[in-house]
Amino acid sequence: MRRSASIVVVGLLALSLAGCALPGAEVQLPPAGAVPDYQLGGSYDPADGVGIVGRDRSSDPADGVYSICYVNGFQTQPGELDEWPEELLLAGDDGPVFDPDWPDEALLDTSTPEKRESIAAIVGPWIEGCATAGFQAVEFDNLDTYSRSDGALSLDDNLALATRFVEIAHDAGLAAGQKNAAEDARALHDQAGFDFAVVEECAAYRECGAYTEVYGEHVIDIEYTDELPRPFEDVCADPETPRSVVLRDRLLRIAGREGHVFETCD
Repeated sequence: MRRSASIVVVGLLALSLAGCALPGAEVQLPPAGAVPDYQLGGSYDPADGVGIVGRDRSSDPADGVYSICYVNGFQTQPGELDEWPEELLLAGDDGPVFDPDWPDEALLDTSTPEKRESIAAIVGPWIEGCATAGFQAVEFDNLDTYSRSDGALSLDDNLALATRFVEIAHDAGLAAGQKNAAEDARALHDQAGFDFAVVEECAAYRECGAYTEVYGEHVIDIEYTDELPRPFEDVCADPETPRSVVLRDRLLRIAGREGHVFETCD
């Protein structure tokens, strides 16, 4: 997601960090260059020096840091398929179409204005709930479902829904973040209105520039140990790598558990 810079008065900053988002307030962007942590696998106290934390919408925001709320806006979450009306799931020959990489996540049908508005009616309260909980921003995952829909969905379909999500986020006082979808960054920023980007493995796939050309320093990159093609210190030294970057284990394990990895650039 892409974000445009904004200035926030000290009073609003204090209120938002205290967990009090103001409806319609000017949004606050993630601090440029701050150390991030990505905690979708479970919440834990951020390490010293961390300035940005991403957590699922079902979790509370991290205290005292800029907190981003994860929302799966274009696919169902694992275990939530039955909570969605059948008519809002993209239908294939054998029933709902599932993400091949996440076979417990069905694609939402964004193909008509009526279906998009019905999806927004469900996701909208989640976004507003992120603001009520005290998050400063929201990231929307799976913006690129059209690319695995076998032509049933289009980029324009998803842009239209993304634009609605961004409007809801901004009305709630939240910055809106693009998640991945490097090839669509310019359209998502310019047409849908995204303020910043949360990206996975842009250094591994050599696509960080596609994000930083659009969002400048407001790009947060998460690299993973199992797919890192070069030493992390080389990633850190690469001028193409965003300043806000962290190396995590693929399962995003809680600190203290076996396999947990959290490494940042010096």
